Amino acid sequence: MSRYISVIIALFLTVTLWSQDQAVKVVFDVTGGSAKVQEAAARHADMMSQYYPNSQFEVVIYGGASDMALKEKSTVSDRIAAMAARDNVHVYLCQGTMKRKGIKEEMLLPGIETVPDAIMELALKQQQGWSYIKEGN
Repeated sequence: MSRYISVIIALFLTVTLWSQDQAVKVVFDVTGGSAKVQEAAARHADMMSQYYPNSQFEVVIYGGASDMALKEKSTVSDRIAAMAARDNVHVYLCQGTMKRKGIKEEMLLPGIETVPDAIMELALKQQQGWSYIKEGN
Protein backbone atom coordinates (compact mmCIF):
# COMPACT_ATOMS: atom_id res chain seq x y z
CA MET A 1 0.00 0.00 0.00
CA SER A 2 2.81 2.48 0.80
CA ARG A 3 4.38 1.89 -2.64
CA TYR A 4 1.03 2.76 -4.23
CA ILE A 5 0.81 6.00 -2.20
CA SER A 6 4.42 6.87 -3.14
CA VAL A 7 3.61 6.43 -6.82
CA ILE A 8 0.50 8.61 -6.49
CA ILE A 9 2.46 11.35 -4.68
CA ALA A 10 5.26 11.21 -7.27
CA LEU A 11 2.73 11.44 -10.10
CA PHE A 12 0.95 14.35 -8.44
CA LEU A 13 4.22 16.26 -7.94
CA THR A 14 5.30 15.60 -11.52
CA VAL A 15 2.00 16.84 -12.94
CA THR A 16 1.99 19.87 -10.63
CA LEU A 17 5.54 20.90 -11.47
CA TRP A 18 5.02 20.22 -15.17
CA SER A 19 1.84 22.29 -15.27
CA GLN A 20 3.58 25.27 -13.69
CA ASP A 21 6.21 25.18 -16.44
CA GLN A 22 3.62 25.21 -19.22
CA ALA A 23 3.37 28.77 -20.49
CA VAL A 24 -0.12 30.04 -21.22
CA LYS A 25 -1.56 33.44 -22.06
CA VAL A 26 -4.71 34.54 -20.25
CA VAL A 27 -6.71 37.73 -20.70
CA PHE A 28 -9.30 38.72 -18.09
CA ASP A 29 -12.33 40.76 -19.20
CA VAL A 30 -13.51 42.98 -16.31
CA THR A 31 -16.47 45.26 -16.95
CA GLY A 32 -18.75 44.81 -13.91
CA GLY A 33 -19.25 47.60 -11.40
CA SER A 34 -19.53 45.23 -8.45
CA ALA A 35 -16.64 45.45 -5.98
CA LYS A 36 -16.90 41.67 -5.53
CA VAL A 37 -16.36 41.07 -9.25
CA GLN A 38 -13.43 43.47 -9.31
CA GLU A 39 -11.86 41.90 -6.22
CA ALA A 40 -12.28 38.39 -7.67
CA ALA A 41 -10.70 39.44 -10.98
CA ALA A 42 -7.74 41.06 -9.23
CA ARG A 43 -7.32 38.07 -6.93
CA HIS A 44 -7.40 35.58 -9.81
CA ALA A 45 -4.91 37.49 -11.97
CA ASP A 46 -2.63 38.23 -9.02
CA MET A 47 -2.48 34.66 -7.77
CA MET A 48 -2.13 33.11 -11.22
CA SER A 49 0.66 35.50 -12.20
CA GLN A 50 2.52 34.50 -9.01
CA TYR A 51 2.04 30.75 -9.39
CA TYR A 52 2.71 30.64 -13.13
CA PRO A 53 5.64 33.02 -13.70
CA ASN A 54 6.33 31.65 -17.20
CA SER A 55 2.81 32.58 -18.35
CA GLN A 56 1.45 35.95 -19.48
CA PHE A 57 -1.63 37.67 -18.05
CA GLU A 58 -3.65 40.74 -18.96
CA VAL A 59 -6.50 42.35 -17.07
CA VAL A 60 -8.60 44.53 -19.36
CA ILE A 61 -10.85 46.95 -17.48
CA TYR A 62 -13.68 48.96 -19.02
CA GLY A 63 -17.20 50.22 -18.46
CA GLY A 64 -18.51 49.87 -14.92
CA ALA A 65 -15.25 48.36 -13.63
CA SER A 66 -13.24 51.56 -14.19
CA ASP A 67 -13.27 52.39 -10.46
CA MET A 68 -10.85 49.53 -9.81
CA ALA A 69 -8.19 51.47 -11.76
CA LEU A 70 -8.64 54.77 -9.92
CA LYS A 71 -6.53 56.03 -7.01
CA GLU A 72 -9.50 57.43 -5.10
CA LYS A 73 -11.96 54.57 -5.68
CA SER A 74 -10.17 51.25 -6.08
CA THR A 75 -10.73 48.48 -3.55
CA VAL A 76 -7.93 46.43 -5.16
CA SER A 77 -5.07 48.92 -5.28
CA ASP A 78 -2.72 46.63 -3.32
CA ARG A 79 -3.25 43.74 -5.72
CA ILE A 80 -2.82 45.99 -8.75
CA ALA A 81 0.46 47.31 -7.32
CA ALA A 82 1.66 43.73 -6.76
CA MET A 83 0.73 42.72 -10.30
CA ALA A 84 2.32 45.82 -11.82
CA ALA A 85 5.61 44.82 -10.20
CA ARG A 86 5.67 41.55 -12.18
CA ASP A 87 6.89 41.22 -15.75
CA ASN A 88 4.23 38.68 -16.68
CA VAL A 89 1.10 40.74 -16.05
CA HIS A 90 -0.35 43.97 -17.44
CA VAL A 91 -3.44 45.81 -16.26
CA TYR A 92 -5.16 47.98 -18.87
CA LEU A 93 -7.96 50.55 -18.73
CA CYS A 94 -9.93 51.39 -21.86
CA GLN A 95 -9.29 54.91 -23.19
CA GLY A 96 -12.86 54.99 -24.54
CA THR A 97 -14.17 54.42 -21.00
CA MET A 98 -11.79 57.10 -19.72
CA LYS A 99 -13.13 59.59 -22.25
CA ARG A 100 -16.79 58.79 -21.53
CA LYS A 101 -16.29 59.03 -17.76
CA GLY A 102 -13.91 62.02 -17.73
CA ILE A 103 -11.03 59.97 -16.27
CA LYS A 104 -7.61 61.58 -16.60
CA GLU A 105 -4.30 59.64 -16.63
CA GLU A 106 -3.24 61.23 -13.32
CA MET A 107 -6.29 59.65 -11.65
CA LEU A 108 -5.01 56.12 -12.43
CA LEU A 109 -3.27 53.87 -9.95
CA PRO A 110 0.44 53.36 -10.58
CA GLY A 111 0.90 50.40 -12.90
CA ILE A 112 -2.32 50.90 -14.86
CA GLU A 113 -1.70 51.10 -18.58
CA THR A 114 -4.23 52.07 -21.23
CA VAL A 115 -5.50 50.63 -24.50
CA PRO A 116 -7.52 52.56 -27.10
CA ASP A 117 -10.46 50.14 -27.00
CA ALA A 118 -10.98 47.32 -24.49
CA ILE A 119 -13.19 45.18 -26.70
CA MET A 120 -10.70 45.36 -29.57
CA GLU A 121 -7.88 44.44 -27.15
CA LEU A 122 -9.85 41.38 -26.03
CA ALA A 123 -10.62 40.38 -29.63
CA LEU A 124 -6.98 40.75 -30.69
CA LYS A 125 -5.73 38.68 -27.75
CA GLN A 126 -8.21 35.91 -28.55
CA GLN A 127 -7.15 36.02 -32.20
CA GLN A 128 -3.54 35.60 -31.00
CA GLY A 129 -4.51 32.47 -29.06
CA TRP A 130 -4.89 33.93 -25.57
CA SER A 131 -7.38 32.19 -23.25
CA TYR A 132 -10.33 34.44 -22.41
CA ILE A 133 -11.83 34.73 -18.92
CA LYS A 134 -14.95 36.84 -18.37
CA GLU A 135 -15.08 37.94 -14.75
CA GLY A 136 -18.63 38.39 -13.54
CA ASN A 137 -21.23 37.51 -10.93
